[in-house]
Amino acid sequence: MNETSLLRELADNWLLVGMFSLFVIAILWAFRPGSRAVHQETSNIPFRNEDYPASRQDRSSQTEELQP
Repeated sequence: MNETSLLRELADNWLLVGMFSLFVIAILWAFRPGSRAVHQETSNIPFRNEDYPASRQDRSSQTEELQP
């Protein structure tokens, strides 16, 4: 068996098995018990400090307050 066929066999078989096992591990890690709270908190990050859009009056008063 020459070096090329050995490398081809490793790439065809073992790397496929390795990549598939990493994929399965990542899926199991994401759906592990007890991770629901972490995922809920992470999914709500964009909405933490969200208020209703300010009206034009509110926006102008806010900019006046910020200017010295």
